[in-house]
Amino acid sequence: MSEQAPSRARALGTRWLGVGLASVIAVVTLGLAFTGRLTLYISPESIWFACAAAVVTLAGAIWSCTLPIGAEGDHGHDHGVAADAESDETPAVPRRRTLATVGAVTGGVVATGVVAAALVLPPASLSVELAMSRAGESTALFAGADTVSLGIADTTTFGIGDWASVFATATNTAAYDGADVTLTGFVTPGSGSDGVNLTRLVITHCVIDAQTATLPVEVDPGKYKTGQWVEITGTVRADADGALHIEPTDVVAIDEPGDPYEY
Repeated sequence: MSEQAPSRARALGTRWLGVGLASVIAVVTLGLAFTGRLTLYISPESIWFACAAAVVTLAGAIWSCTLPIGAEGDHGHDHGVAADAESDETPAVPRRRTLATVGAVTGGVVATGVVAAALVLPPASLSVELAMSRAGESTALFAGADTVSLGIADTTTFGIGDWASVFATATNTAAYDGADVTLTGFVTPGSGSDGVNLTRLVITHCVIDAQTATLPVEVDPGKYKTGQWVEITGTVRADADGALHIEPTDVVAIDEPGDPYEY
């Protein structure tokens, strides 16, 4: 009886680490999708895949509950041979098993903590501090921006990420001088004393690959605090040295939008 209790506890722990945690994550994923908040973590194009994976995970979890506790440890091995092998164990084997147990328990505690945080903490967008820390990084966002291809594009559909690519790489900046823009983003400090940056985080697949896109705007730096979301209507202007910036005609402070990212 005393041997069965630890064995059952190990089986329950194994089931929690596998089926339990996966089920909780699947439920959280589906909950975020149904409430429209999954876009805080992944791109809209990936939502269908995440939901499908969550449904498959829940189906597997439900099926696994039909198995008796400990059945997952029965792999059809010859337990008589295993018993003989255990009798010939070297002193190092128990130590390895102890280390493996400690590692499994530690990993289980960490994983459980992460899942608990997902349940307790409210969904939130990436911070302004993260955007500022990644500003200026050389990333794929600004790779391959071709003046010819961008020049024939409909710039009225451009977001901050598109314009940031143009501002960073265009060789014929005069082609964009006078273009009208209406853009939404948050304020971050500019490189000079006569303006700020209009900033947005751009993600490709999920928040892990988030890249910062910034546009210099001629706005009094003291008028809007860092992190304030604004909608700017204005015109793209080219400086005498060819550098581009936005000359606003209207700046309106707004609340953070429901979907704070560009894709």
